[in-house]
Amino acid sequence: MYPCDVPSRRAARPRWLRAFTAAVPVGSLAVAALFPAAATARPAGDDPRALLSRLARDVVAAGAPGVIVRVDDGRGRPVEIAEQAAWTARDHVLKAGDEFRMGSNTKTMVAVLVLRLVGEGRLALTDPVDKWLPGKVPGGGTITLRMLLNHTSGLYDYTDDPALRASMLGRDRRRWTPEKLLAVGVRHAPLFAPGAKWSYSNTGYAALGAVLEKVTGTSLADLLRDRIARPLGLDHTYYATGPAWRGPHARGYEPDAAHLPSAVPAAFRRLAGPRHDGHVDVSGHDPGWGGPAGAVVSTTRDWSRFHAALMSGELLPAAQLAQLRTTVPMDPREPDGPGYGLGIQTGAHPCGTFWGHDGGMPGYLTTNLTDRTGKRTATVLISAEYWAEFGGDPKLAKAAQALQMAVTCTMFGKPVPGAS
Repeated sequence: MYPCDVPSRRAARPRWLRAFTAAVPVGSLAVAALFPAAATARPAGDDPRALLSRLARDVVAAGAPGVIVRVDDGRGRPVEIAEQAAWTARDHVLKAGDEFRMGSNTKTMVAVLVLRLVGEGRLALTDPVDKWLPGKVPGGGTITLRMLLNHTSGLYDYTDDPALRASMLGRDRRRWTPEKLLAVGVRHAPLFAPGAKWSYSNTGYAALGAVLEKVTGTSLADLLRDRIARPLGLDHTYYATGPAWRGPHARGYEPDAAHLPSAVPAAFRRLAGPRHDGHVDVSGHDPGWGGPAGAVVSTTRDWSRFHAALMSGELLPAAQLAQLRTTVPMDPREPDGPGYGLGIQTGAHPCGTFWGHDGGMPGYLTTNLTDRTGKRTATVLISAEYWAEFGGDPKLAKAAQALQMAVTCTMFGKPVPGAS
């Protein structure tokens, strides 16, 4: 989400797919040869908690302020872990059930809202944007709702515009509506003709948010509450309309300017927030600049329930669930590689084919995964994001990669390649 990729990497894979790629040739037939053990089920008596706890502590030791992990392998014994650096305890004792910023995982919920209206006959995926937002999107007569959902619209990503930077840094508290975010994105020329290829664009989701509000006459916050959160009992899931939190929450941090890796551009180094122990507490930032592309707050438990309801068909009719799972290649060089559906991503992994999304904004980097049935779910939160967005911290990246590998294999009930 924030931005999912900086301009030079806009069309690259999301963070968690990049991490997997660094470890194994994802989408390659070589995966099976490299990890033959992944095809063998984990022994029933084997408890993965010790391994995941150790790997989470390794991530903290490598420099992460905090880590939350939740893994449910479908056997009814979810593993929940919270680890934090000692210096963060003065602010908050981290708990596995804490709320946190979901960033781009928001897109999955927005896609569900669109698809529910499609199922009701109020929208069609083939609708051009101009039908609902006449004159608001250049070329809107040929950009469909489906293209907005699967990032093939060609729209410039508004998070790459300097107008958003002060909000990203917590230095501007203006309220960003979907319409205002859309206006920032479309003042730039499109990257390519609609449908020509894939490129991640938060602007497309700003447009979808505006469409949802226009069609229903209801705010996106209320739509998400009434159509997803309340029916599923997601008591700690909401579309943030300001910086305030509703419950106990994970604190998010980034290194202060003196401790940031040199890879972080000068324009992103002046984060607002309280400072101590070489870090800036960014928990009080307003995530409103994420809008329909990234403003949701949730917890690991709520998201597990959401994924279970989504993938099992509880939230969507069969036809719309099939549309959600219809993907386009994220890299034209790998037509059988990772794909993007409607607000959800999928890819091959040594331990199984996963579905999910990632999300990031200052202080919060989240990965949410599930299997095709929704019976298996996993979430990892790392309470810092710059290390992944801009690079420059290989030690933390290596530790996080090892944790993500173990989490994914544990979710699928498979042994972790190389684990001892």
